[in-house]
Order: sequence, then structure tokens, then C-alpha cells
Amino acid sequence: MRLLLPLLCVVLLLPGCTKATATRVDANTYTIHGPGIPGGSAAPNLQLAKRICPNGFRVLQSTTLHNTSNGSEDRPGDDFTNWTIRCI
Repeated sequence: MRLLLPLLCVVLLLPGCTKATATRVDANTYTIHGPGIPGGSAAPNLQLAKRICPNGFRVLQSTTLHNTSNGSEDRPGDDFTNWTIRCI
């Protein structure tokens, strides 16, 4: 029981560390780098894209990298999704 509470706190705080980041390419184009998520999900990208482009967006390019974020890291089971979007 004594170990359950700290473990529960860590599990509840961990999802807050996985956030997508966006970089502006030009006036209406952004690149979104998604966090590593086991099983792969584009939900963080979708939430950020809706915040950046409240009137809508179009996905120009979508890339999913398996088990690596940049080609040198090794994280078994994580899928990293990167988008290039243009605001409408």
C-alpha cells in the first residue's frame, strides 16, 4: 500500500509530459512533431492543429517514425507522428 500512492502519482503525471510541438514554416504552414506514443496516435497533433488553426487546416504531409524520434534514439514500442499542416 505504501508503494501504491507514489506509483499512482507518477502514472497520473506522465501523460502531461507528452505534448506535441509546432514550428512555423511560413505564414500559414506549420510542422507539428508529435510525442512518442505506444501504438501510435495522432491525437496530440490534432489537438495542437486545432489550437493553431481554429478555422480549419489541411494536412500536407504526415510521417510516422517507428521506435525512434530522429533516427538515433531507440524507444521500443513508441511511434512518433509528424505533420506538416496549412491553415485554411
